[in-house]
Amino acid sequence: MPSLICARKICKSYWIEDTETPVLKGVDLDIEARSLTAIVGSSGAGKSTLLHVLSSLDPPSEGDVLFEGQPLYGRSDENLSRFRNRTMGFVFQFHHLLLEFTARENVMMPLLMRSESKSRASEKAEGWLVRLGLGDRSEHRPAELSGGEQQRVAVARALVGEPRIVFADEPTGNLDEENGKKLMDLLLDLHREREMALVMVTHNPAVAARFPEKIRLEGGRVGTEK
Repeated sequence: MPSLICARKICKSYWIEDTETPVLKGVDLDIEARSLTAIVGSSGAGKSTLLHVLSSLDPPSEGDVLFEGQPLYGRSDENLSRFRNRTMGFVFQFHHLLLEFTARENVMMPLLMRSESKSRASEKAEGWLVRLGLGDRSEHRPAELSGGEQQRVAVARALVGEPRIVFADEPTGNLDEENGKKLMDLLLDLHREREMALVMVTHNPAVAARFPEKIRLEGGRVGTEK
């Protein structure tokens, strides 16, 4: 069986006018199904860039990313968006909730994008909010929620579509220590319960220590720590 995600010879550069800034310089790695992987490294090492390339958000300048042996980027934009919606979930450092919508409506969004009925999407969203301890907050808008509650809504939104893999970019970065630990406990419990792969960028050694697989990125190159 092929790896869930296989990346080979990944290079990524950004250009400002005629100046090239290389960020990733020939990255090779594999992410297995149902695995727990932390991407670690110094600030500016390209951790978020690597996450974006692996998760179909930003194509590499060179190299190949395969999902279960099939090219990830050899698809039309529409097909790739549909694939991402049905296969992947995302949690970022900032919750990126839509401020004008309630918690339940925010969680419904991925399902509405795949044309599920509003009633069914609402039912699933409510179920996830209850599961995450937010059943009494479902009609509140983001400004009426605490930082920890906002991130739990973002987790519910990431998981409502039952993704095969969740990508998280510094999801505890804006939380205090207590809420950060609670969020990590929640994500790891859901990983075990849902048997999903979880790939997380973190600069926090205490968070990284909870992951059995660690990918250390330095100077645009990668080495794996066990």
